[in-house]
Amino acid sequence: MRRIVSYILIGLGVFAVALGLLLRFYAYPKLAKVPLDIDNTSVAQGDGVTALVIEEVDGVPTPEIRENLSLTSTTHVTGDLTQPEIEEDGDVAAWVEATKTVDDASGILVDASLRELCLDRHTGESVAPCEGQYISVAEGERIDADPGHVQQPGLNFKFPFGTEKRSYDYYDLTLRHTVEARFDGEDSIKGVDTYRFVTKTEATKVDTQEVPGSLIGMDDQPSVQTDRYYENQRTLWVEPATGALLAVEDKGKQELVGPGQTPGTGTTVYEGTLRLNDKTVNANVDEAKSNTGRLSLLTVWPIVLWIVGGVLTVAGVIMLLVVNRNARRTG
Repeated sequence: MRRIVSYILIGLGVFAVALGLLLRFYAYPKLAKVPLDIDNTSVAQGDGVTALVIEEVDGVPTPEIRENLSLTSTTHVTGDLTQPEIEEDGDVAAWVEATKTVDDASGILVDASLRELCLDRHTGESVAPCEGQYISVAEGERIDADPGHVQQPGLNFKFPFGTEKRSYDYYDLTLRHTVEARFDGEDSIKGVDTYRFVTKTEATKVDTQEVPGSLIGMDDQPSVQTDRYYENQRTLWVEPATGALLAVEDKGKQELVGPGQTPGTGTTVYEGTLRLNDKTVNANVDEAKSNTGRLSLLTVWPIVLWIVGGVLTVAGVIMLLVVNRNARRTG
């Protein structure tokens, strides 16, 4: 009878270990993926912002720098299921991001962008080939990319499942290249533990544009060639198990630097801080809690199964050795 019990223990132990391996190394990679058909809206807001707005004056678009604005930036991310890279059980998703920022008081559009890219469904990094990738900005410029080239490299929408305490490459749409998202510590966002990452960009030239002289204090010049400089500090709070962004704060400044000027002495055309509002953060937290609960079945339970399986197997082997030893003595 004891021999039978020992075999049962060994069998149960091996089964538990095998099930743990199956959950962690087969089920987890297949299930820990971002959706193909995402449909998500997030809203960031900020007060006391300086921004360049363009308003119709007697039918003529006229730029004006306004201070102490309250801005709302709305971002809508959807999945594009029409792209050739998309397969139901595949590892690539194609997401489209539409963002517009408006002045709350006037409703005037301050900034807008539209872009599409392909991303690895587990790591969150941009991948190629990607037929539909492009960037389009408010002025109507659309930049399409070679399908075999990653146009918007690094992380864009989220961090990897199982985010680590290290730096990551994070794409900056204004710079059109990646910046370092540096691990900066841990925080709790509405009861959820997060990793805090920070990106920082010193004043960097991003564009050259011709503007009315009156816009930058050169009233005697009908138009002036200027360089646009951009600086930014972005803080991202990431739920590490899922890689989801729960909260984001964006402190930015843009400046037009005219002839004879240097960065820091030009005309500020944007300066302010935008943060995801409470409604968006609460929705992100609720979704993260739901997803981490499901993922725990694939990350925590395998460890439990390995421990239990190991104990059962060792107990079964010890019992079998004892039974065999006693059998030899009595035999």
